[in-house]
Amino acid sequence: MIMTRYLLLGIWMLLSCATYAQEKIKVACVGNSITYGTGVAEREKNAYPVKLQQMLGDKYEVGNFGKPGATLLNKGHRPYTQQQEYKDALAFAGDIVVIHLGINDTDPRNWPNYRDEFIGDYRALMQSFREVNPKARFLIARMTPLSDRHFRFESGTRDWHEEIQLAIECIAKAEGVQLIDFHEPLYPYPYMLEDAVHPNAEGAAILAKVVYEGITGNFGGLQLSGMYSDNMVLQHGEVLTIQGKADAGQKVTVAIAGQKKKTVAASNGKWRVSLDPLKAGGPYTLTVTADKQKVVYNNVLAGEVWLCSGQSNMEFYLNWSATGKRDIPQAANDQIRLFDMKARWRTDAVEWDASVLDSLNHLQYFTDASWKVCAPETADRFSAVAYYFGKKLQDSLQVPVGLICNAIGGSPTEAWVDRRTLEYEFPAILRNWTKNDFIQDWVRGRAALNVKKSSYKFQRHPYEPCYLYEAGILPLQQYPIKGVIWYQGESNAHNKDAHEKLFKLLVQSWRKNWNKPEMPFYYVQLSSLNRPSWPWFRDSQRRLMEEIPHTGMAVCTDKGDSLDVHPTRKQEVGERLAAWALNQTYGRGNVVPSGPLYKAISFQKHVAVVSFDYAEGMKASDDQELRTFEIAGEDQVFYPAKAVVEGNQVKVWNDKVKHPKIVRYGWQPFTRANLVNGAGLPASTFRSDL
Repeated sequence: MIMTRYLLLGIWMLLSCATYAQEKIKVACVGNSITYGTGVAEREKNAYPVKLQQMLGDKYEVGNFGKPGATLLNKGHRPYTQQQEYKDALAFAGDIVVIHLGINDTDPRNWPNYRDEFIGDYRALMQSFREVNPKARFLIARMTPLSDRHFRFESGTRDWHEEIQLAIECIAKAEGVQLIDFHEPLYPYPYMLEDAVHPNAEGAAILAKVVYEGITGNFGGLQLSGMYSDNMVLQHGEVLTIQGKADAGQKVTVAIAGQKKKTVAASNGKWRVSLDPLKAGGPYTLTVTADKQKVVYNNVLAGEVWLCSGQSNMEFYLNWSATGKRDIPQAANDQIRLFDMKARWRTDAVEWDASVLDSLNHLQYFTDASWKVCAPETADRFSAVAYYFGKKLQDSLQVPVGLICNAIGGSPTEAWVDRRTLEYEFPAILRNWTKNDFIQDWVRGRAALNVKKSSYKFQRHPYEPCYLYEAGILPLQQYPIKGVIWYQGESNAHNKDAHEKLFKLLVQSWRKNWNKPEMPFYYVQLSSLNRPSWPWFRDSQRRLMEEIPHTGMAVCTDKGDSLDVHPTRKQEVGERLAAWALNQTYGRGNVVPSGPLYKAISFQKHVAVVSFDYAEGMKASDDQELRTFEIAGEDQVFYPAKAVVEGNQVKVWNDKVKHPKIVRYGWQPFTRANLVNGAGLPASTFRSDL
């Protein structure tokens, strides 16, 4: 009797173990060297399928079927379907098949010749896994990035990589299978691709997390960007997008001001709702719920939201400004809200330690911020230019104003442009940036000093091309804004030609990010300072305004300091930017947006007649003779000129120049130019032949 009981118990245990083994969900990781773990230290422990196994736990069995060098294309130089790893994967008969192939198909032996067969070969590969397991679930991956350091990047790899990404997206849609993204999470971290192709162990862990989330739908529950907080300002008067993350399939409800919008989190965890335009004012309460999770934001206003960015003259605090002591005590204004993104470490002339350097590599450069009500204690260390801009808008429009500031001292334009734009439009500036002449000597020198203690070959720095976009623009999560004000250029004034290209790319990049092709972008022309290249740079900035629609330029040469790159008269600068916004964005035709701007030139014998826009009431600001006009003939030898205002024109001459061809104005690094219009706004530097 006892033996019978033990026998029955043993049979039950064997059956239980067999059932347990059968219940394991098999995950087949199909791919190339990135799946295999090439480039990953101790790949047996750190390849992404190994990490995935640890994350999924004992209920899953994960198999690594990566083959280094494998192509998806059956006519490629190493077809996956001809490898032993493929046969092993078929024998494994995975319940879930994760496919990451395509990287090696960018080889010139493959894609140019057989691109038309890629989609068919990919679908045939999937069908072969269905034949061994008809219930197989597929997760197919957008490919990991290829760094611009790749030796074939510009000769075809960059473009073919993108074409293959589009083909993979097409396959996912046609097959009705789940698309996961190996590209987006790694793209801002090129240091993880040490050989320009293979993610390191940290990158492999990120890939494992992507697959884990894709399989389980577990994205950590309801999440919104840190841009959402109590006291925030939401853009009024236009359809308003609220977005975030939740577990896949979770029902999300967003409620505000009597509206209630519902959606469902997608397979990638992302969700978004579109709210009907909010009426300016408040306070409102914004509530977001996902199943039993709930987030409530209080004291929310609807109004005008502006991003205030650039380098140190935008960062320049209100308590440093000439008018700060007067205005800070009166700064309390519940209708102005501030979101102040400060750097964790200023780029002073110091060597950063190892913990700082590691944080930089992980894009952890900005401090955590939240929306604050404008008050003396919050405004004093906020941007002076942004404060005066916002104050003038709020006074004039009588609606709430939200100001987001993420300016970084010394930062060059290229640091604020997104990576893809530079990869396609200006790849030369990405190459070996610390030794690249497109980048200002001072910028490179300061960066080299800051990271001197790093032994890492691809150490990152806030001045690196793309860095501040990735650290300071992407985290904004496309938070809806009305427009941008920008004060930067000092760190690019060595090369006006490169800056002309970069500035256009910057505006294009940000408008694309916010999906607002006509988003207003108002910027400050460099002031007066004893730096030889600045007259040319200022005139280049003036011409950029003519070339880029929906922009405006605030002139501040009259507020410069011959010895200080940080002039303290910031109130006028902020208010001049606001004048552009009031006139152009808000249709206040009674507000003059600019001082005289060069328009055209004609010649009457030995006299040049210069016409201007915004010329009404032109005069000398100090009631003296007009200064700094110069005139030249074909020899381009310039002579100081007499200049007088006649109506909306200025007549310019010098008796030594019998046949004038060119007039220039304010063409000194530190200029005492004095032409203004009836609104008291100064004329811009210009040269008539450019």
